[in-house]
Amino acid sequence: MDNIIKEKIRQSVSILKEKNIDMWLTFARESAYSKDPVMDIIVGTNVTWESAFTICSDGSHSAIIGSLDVANMKAQGIYEDITGYIKSIKEPLLNLLNNKKPRSIAVNYSKNSNIADGLSHGMYLILMDYLKGTIYADKLISSEEIISALKGRKTPSELVNMTEAVNVTLSIYDEVTKFMKPGMTEKHVADFITGLVKAKGLESAWEEDQCPAVYTGPGTAGAHAEPTKRIIKKGHVLNIDFGVKINGYCSDLQRTWYFLQDGEDKAPAEVQRGFDVIKDSIQMVADKVKPGVMGYEMDLIARDFIVKNGYEEYPHGLGHQVGKIAHDGGCGFFPRWDRYGTIPYMKVEESQVYTIEPRLPIKDFGVATIEEEILVTKDGCRFISPPQKELYLIKS
Repeated sequence: MDNIIKEKIRQSVSILKEKNIDMWLTFARESAYSKDPVMDIIVGTNVTWESAFTICSDGSHSAIIGSLDVANMKAQGIYEDITGYIKSIKEPLLNLLNNKKPRSIAVNYSKNSNIADGLSHGMYLILMDYLKGTIYADKLISSEEIISALKGRKTPSELVNMTEAVNVTLSIYDEVTKFMKPGMTEKHVADFITGLVKAKGLESAWEEDQCPAVYTGPGTAGAHAEPTKRIIKKGHVLNIDFGVKINGYCSDLQRTWYFLQDGEDKAPAEVQRGFDVIKDSIQMVADKVKPGVMGYEMDLIARDFIVKNGYEEYPHGLGHQVGKIAHDGGCGFFPRWDRYGTIPYMKVEESQVYTIEPRLPIKDFGVATIEEEILVTKDGCRFISPPQKELYLIKS
């Protein structure tokens, strides 16, 4: 992880140069209690007192921290310039600013992106108190563009961990296919998956009570709900939303199964059609993804195709970035709805990892949904997860 943090700091310098921003300042305190999301990316440990982490376009990076945090920070071996203080951070912070003379200082606030909104209002007020009367009080800008790029553009080391997480998730899905039978409950299946995760010494990609999420049959709870005692029956479409975390990096995949009725050797036509529409919509999007397209354009491809085939539109965005958390990064494949702000208009960049996860209801059977992960390449994208091309059939 220390090597990945060093990679991300070097990457930050390149992004600052690209965006023509002189300095990026992360201002934090008591991070074990209330952590700025970027702390895990560019610091890697917690701090107690008011702390300032700066990365500059000239390649330098500094940490100004409480004196009793210095030994821990030095042990990390990440920041080249570490200054400890006892009474107040104000003097060493202003000394650094006067030495660097930045024309712009990016700090972590954003109206659009939660990952770039880690500076609390209280800490902002404290920072402004320290800068009062200096030329730097008017130089603060949002670090949203920096953080979105930094979290989105995956380094080779990050991709190694994410690919491993995907492969482990798919192997667990293989075990689930062998395990599931009619008469089990959603909770029974979820507990089986959780047991496999723990046996492998791993952790779930998000909260364990919803990871895995298991939905069977018509009238299910839908996304972001925990498994219930609902019984799996023959004739049900079942889907699972699940991922694991490896070395701090997540996977997020969904798969769909059909439980054959007595005498059936394949799914009913309406079930197969629903699955095929989802599968085809994913491929249509993957064929169009490339650097420079806007997120909403990708959502619109799948959304229009599903609606034109006679199904209701899905009530969420088509896909999000994945990284250290399952819902990561700035840009997403989101519709132009108020709830997504300006994010749908952000442009896709090379080395970002996205999910593609449309869904549709199949009347009287359940919900068909698949979630794949793609890596954006120089001129297109490639699937990280081998895509589900066939409906998984479970015989009783």
